[in-house]
Amino acid sequence: MPVQPHTAMVLAAGLGLRMRPLTEHTPKPLIEVAGKPLLDHVLDRLADANVETAVVNVRYLGEQIIAHVANRARPKVVISDERNEVLGTGGAVVKALPQLGNEPFFHLNADTMWIDSVTPNLRRLADAFDPERMDILLLMAPTAQSIGYEGAGDYAMLTDGQLRKRKEHQVVPFVYAGVAIMSPAIFRDAPRGEFSLTRLFDEANEQERLFGLRLEGVWMHVGTPTAVGAAEEAFLASVA
Repeated sequence: MPVQPHTAMVLAAGLGLRMRPLTEHTPKPLIEVAGKPLLDHVLDRLADANVETAVVNVRYLGEQIIAHVANRARPKVVISDERNEVLGTGGAVVKALPQLGNEPFFHLNADTMWIDSVTPNLRRLADAFDPERMDILLLMAPTAQSIGYEGAGDYAMLTDGQLRKRKEHQVVPFVYAGVAIMSPAIFRDAPRGEFSLTRLFDEANEQERLFGLRLEGVWMHVGTPTAVGAAEEAFLASVA
């Protein structure tokens, strides 16, 4: 049976250093692309996917994000305040687990942006997630067709969707698009305090429980100020 996540974790606590000077006075999740903050693009996708509660963590210029989402009803936003601590991407989820619940949840970077094809990618992820075989299912963007991405990729993907992490000096065809479904069980033995989600990705990979789903549509890597314009152009063209 496909899962239908009703909760989501949205990572919005980063410093946005590569986006300077745009992020000197504005947190990266509130940088606008096509007239709408990146965070709202993500939350609107979650609303369309019938997610009821989104936990948004904040740190850098967090008060701006808190004010921005204060009146949001769909999904309901719960703030996980990290302004007085440093938790990393993994510790952030551990702190939010009581709000995320005991079922698989969506996990998104607040600055990820994509254009869907016929079937929304969040629905495709939910349909593809199999808790019997998977602990984590990542949305994977083809590096060659992505906008604003110039790296060597993150993973190779087998025919059944299992992922294999890129080795040093290797070039692989897929990059993690910043969207996933995760089982809360993988955090049961996670450390307290600061740690990176990469650690849990690697553990799932070693146990052959890390899978990927190829994104249908176009992923936009909004990592630098110049990438904002390219993403905006692609997004506006898609809705024209």
